Amino acid sequence: MQRHQERQQRKQLRQSEVESNPMRIVLLGKTGWGKSSAGNTIFGGGTEFKINSSAKSEMYKCEAKTKDINGRKLTVVDTPGFFDTNIPEEDLKPELVKCIVECAPGPHAFLIVLRVDRYGCHEEQVIEEIAKCFSPEAFKYSTVLFTHGDQLEGITIQDFVKTNDKLSELVEKCGGRCHVIDNKYWNTNQQSQYRNNQYQVTELLNTIEEMVSENGGECYTNELLQEAERLIQAEIESLRKESMGKMSEEAINKQATENVWKKLLIKLTGIATGTIVGALLGVAGAEAFVQSVLGKIPTITELGAGGLNTAITVSIAGAIVAGGQ
Repeated sequence: MQRHQERQQRKQLRQSEVESNPMRIVLLGKTGWGKSSAGNTIFGGGTEFKINSSAKSEMYKCEAKTKDINGRKLTVVDTPGFFDTNIPEEDLKPELVKCIVECAPGPHAFLIVLRVDRYGCHEEQVIEEIAKCFSPEAFKYSTVLFTHGDQLEGITIQDFVKTNDKLSELVEKCGGRCHVIDNKYWNTNQQSQYRNNQYQVTELLNTIEEMVSENGGECYTNELLQEAERLIQAEIESLRKESMGKMSEEAINKQATENVWKKLLIKLTGIATGTIVGALLGVAGAEAFVQSVLGKIPTITELGAGGLNTAITVSIAGAIVAGGQ
């Protein structure tokens, strides 16, 4: 009887951990290849993520949404096109830093979003750039997700991957993990189980669960992500004391995330977005450089009126010094 109760308590504890700690999934890829639509498809075909916004700046936004899917709480982080070459640095960097804060202490899965298409020299170059940005450790937490599955024309995604060496190499680096969805035509398609988003999303989430299990149940993390999490937790404790019970936990968490985003953005002024992306994905040189630049993060109080420009100036100077070492 006692052993049965202990098992039930452990089961309830695990369930509580699952409910309080969503599985974090980060969507990465080029603008126009279906990241936002893929996020909506994973969430059951809703409109959680904005698509084809007429406001150009909206294309560069990082968004994080949480929802229960198939009995599992998921947080999906939709990112701007980190691998685009036409997004202005001043637009991209704030959203990149927001992604770091939103997925701290780290994602359980990176979804590298590509589209089913003809892969010419330009597309292959993008794939090569993506591969260069990922460390071997990050690849252990990565899966390739293809969109526009209606273009497969009767073949499986595995057969499609075999038609291109660059795609094959990328999928191989991801442990052979790849899936396909169609954000437009497969939502109500009942002709076959394969060409059905509900089936494909279930298979995708099963693959992610297996991948997490293979990784010991842990999320992907590194010093940059751990630093962001440490700052968030410190900010939460500070806000709890200051609010004296007047703020809800949800409001405290939201404010803490906002504060840390501002602090990191200031500290990373002068650092190229490509270097920050490399640090996020664990590329050794980039990770070490960004970590050396972080140093002491100024508090919101320290910034104060007129403190922002000073903090930015100091950060740029620190970046120049660190870069010259």
